[in-house]
Amino acid sequence: MNFTNVMLERNAEFANTAFSPELKMMPSTGTVVVGCVDPRVDPSSVLGLKQGEAAVIRNVGGRINKPLLDTLAILAVVAKAAGRPDGARNLVLLQHTDCGIIGCHKHAPALLANHLGVETDALADLAITNPYEAVAIDVAALRANQAFPDDLIVSGLVYDVKTGLIETVVPAAPLRKAAG
Repeated sequence: MNFTNVMLERNAEFANTAFSPELKMMPSTGTVVVGCVDPRVDPSSVLGLKQGEAAVIRNVGGRINKPLLDTLAILAVVAKAAGRPDGARNLVLLQHTDCGIIGCHKHAPALLANHLGVETDALADLAITNPYEAVAIDVAALRANQAFPDDLIVSGLVYDVKTGLIETVVPAAPLRKAAG
């Protein structure tokens, strides 16, 4: 049996035992988690998320880039259309140790630079090889982006693939201090 058939069987079991048609389109906690595509770091699993609690977006490295910013902007519009004008209230950046982005940095820097929307020589400024620095850099980039509301709560976490534990690098706090 190929793995697609395995997944379809699992889906049938899910539909029979765990499906919740009453879930809403918007996450019940107002949380969006941005994580890496690495299968070892499924945000729902490592953060213990229940179905419907958070929207999870995954990209290479869990890094901030233009497509991610575009996705977040679209989600804000969807939230308004769904009757939640405040949209997401909590944005969690989840990066991890031993990320494959390091290999891309080494073997295909131009490809990685394109993904991150920078020139190749600017990759060093993004701390590609150090997820603890990288997540802090990405939170700082969000703080500088005026498209997000000041009161959006943002945090930066790093998951250790060797221990299964998460370390808070940037504690949850409003994106910017409210003017006034």
